[in-house]
Amino acid sequence: MNKNILLCTLGSSWAVIPEIMGWLAPDVLDLYAHHPQRAALDAVRRQHGLKAPDELWVCTTEGAQTQASLAYLTTWWRQLGQVLPLRVWTAAGTDQLASQPECDHIRELTMRVTLLASEQVRGGQLVLSLAGGRKTMSADLQTAGSLFGARAWLHVVSPEPAPAALFARTDEAKAAQPALFSQPLPAELAAAITPLVAGVGTRNELLDIAIDGQRVDSHSFALPLAASGTVLSWPLPPEGDALQRELVRRQAQSSQLMGNFMAQLAQTEHHDNWRSLYRLPPAQIQALRATRLGPEHTDWLSTLPKADLHRHLGGCLDLAAQRDVAQAIWDSMRPADRLQRQGDVAWLLMQDDWPWDWPQRLRAQPAPHPGQSGTHTLRAERCAMVLLNADDETLQRHLFDVTEPRVALKARHPHGFSAYERPGELSGSALLSHPAALKPYAQALVAQARAEGLVYLELRGSPHKYCPHDPAGFLRDLCTALLQAGAQVAATPSPAGESGVRIGFIWILDRRQSDTMAQVVLQAANAHPKLNGFLLGLDLAGDEGTHAPQTLASAFMPAFANCLPLTIHAGEGESAQHIWQAAYHLHADRIGHGLTLADHPQLMARFRDRGICLELCPTSNREVVGFADPAFPASAGLPKYPLRQFMLAGLPLALCTDNPAISRTTLACEFLAAARMTDGGLSLWECLALIRQSFVHAFLPSAEREALLKRVDGQIFAILTHQ
Repeated sequence: MNKNILLCTLGSSWAVIPEIMGWLAPDVLDLYAHHPQRAALDAVRRQHGLKAPDELWVCTTEGAQTQASLAYLTTWWRQLGQVLPLRVWTAAGTDQLASQPECDHIRELTMRVTLLASEQVRGGQLVLSLAGGRKTMSADLQTAGSLFGARAWLHVVSPEPAPAALFARTDEAKAAQPALFSQPLPAELAAAITPLVAGVGTRNELLDIAIDGQRVDSHSFALPLAASGTVLSWPLPPEGDALQRELVRRQAQSSQLMGNFMAQLAQTEHHDNWRSLYRLPPAQIQALRATRLGPEHTDWLSTLPKADLHRHLGGCLDLAAQRDVAQAIWDSMRPADRLQRQGDVAWLLMQDDWPWDWPQRLRAQPAPHPGQSGTHTLRAERCAMVLLNADDETLQRHLFDVTEPRVALKARHPHGFSAYERPGELSGSALLSHPAALKPYAQALVAQARAEGLVYLELRGSPHKYCPHDPAGFLRDLCTALLQAGAQVAATPSPAGESGVRIGFIWILDRRQSDTMAQVVLQAANAHPKLNGFLLGLDLAGDEGTHAPQTLASAFMPAFANCLPLTIHAGEGESAQHIWQAAYHLHADRIGHGLTLADHPQLMARFRDRGICLELCPTSNREVVGFADPAFPASAGLPKYPLRQFMLAGLPLALCTDNPAISRTTLACEFLAAARMTDGGLSLWECLALIRQSFVHAFLPSAEREALLKRVDGQIFAILTHQ
């Protein structure tokens, strides 16, 4: 719980405390209600964001004058109704501060009280009043505020000569002062007092570094918390002014301390973090390293600029967005075709239980007659009819519920990997083969990326499946649609400028179509230079059991010749041998999933040394292969997710979504899933480092990638420092 503390020094003029209190807390004590500059005083308080204190702390000496002042202060506090705790510490045995030992004693007490207060506020405000006590006491308090931090240092000024009532000289006048300062002052007295802000204090970051196990905190330099309404007399402990000596030592070794801290930080890291984060105060760095990522950080994750390197075009859109695309297809159709397509799907919509092969049966409808849409367009129109005519409950049941629980589907479900793909049967190639689908599809993709906080996105898909007669043309049209939707699709910024998400495309080749692979690779290689940075590279996907990577190497020669970046789906439940072949025969720059790499330590070291990045997708990895996730009881007993092992090995890693609509996830949710599934969870610092990894391994030209890294670095620093 946040707490606001007003810490004051005190001498013979105790009234300076209500003079400060009455300005900070007018709702408690409206001392300046009749002040001629009341509006200006209120404006200064608002300008500095000062809040009413929840507790009043006093640090002072002992002696006759101090005792009298404390008696008047206590009387005033009681007349106010004891509306907030009053805690008082005195340096035992001190009086006039006429010797070095007395000055050392009150300085040590002042430092410890301020240290304790800085910890007690817990995100609230510590405000220091320098108006009371001897000059040395005020100087000590100001020094403490500059070291431990303070929202403001306050003072009170008054003209000369001041009204006698404010500085009582007789016993009678002094006895009347507590009542005088418990209510609004008369206008002539109020006008003689002006509270002001004398400065602010920022916590010295050197205090947050441990030296030989020594920390500067109230545990190491203990001080009892004074009970409210009593005076705690504090004797100097046997170790003397230990806190003061420690502070002097740290200031003398400032540059060495910071260098040592950064060196120790580097020794414990397996991945570099954003450059600007090393400029944060050590306390904030330590907090980021100590705080475990959890659901309470969802909004924070969503706000951070991120990159997704592995997102399938066909698995992006949820049902609502799919319906928008279906509506656009419907709107483009001729009335006669609408009736025909409704008839084509009526057999399915009339059934309560859809047969498992309903997607194949939709495709197997009779070939079109002359003048009708082509086979691919027919499928898109039929799928659009299903989306527009089936209710939410029906679609939920037949797309998702039939595959629950979505854990280890490849091994546990009768239909294996196709059970994982089932939620995407009405999206992707089912819709994108229709010309009317591209515009709303692109709009949904850009809106989705923005909602997730993505500033860089690599989509992947198979243009030769969406548009067999002109796959390069499909990419040009998709590129145009994304540009019109507000994305940046090339190395040259679009009109959207830096606010637009940069989207590129990776062309997927299917292992199961090995007979045409060489032709498709050549199509991609020829299209690459003509798309001005939109086509980023190639991917090989499909059932790993059909063709080992080494058998396909010759088909990739045009890609090698044109220096196209490659990412290969490998090790998704299959042996690490497939990952080895992807690296050595297909020269992969990244590996999609690569989960079994942990079974091959030598190859894992090679990946680290060559900087080959693994694209990990925790949710789909749980759904397809099966890993333990505390949020899913059906996953109990399954293997642990290998993320921590990969991180400790220093492997380049990127967390991705794979198919966000199929897995009903976002990139923020993938980080949360990774934290749940990983030994020890993930710290916020590790999360930030993983976000950076995705940008580092983007398939972009070096200059563009570096510019993007620098821009995002600045954005993340601004978020963490609230600039």
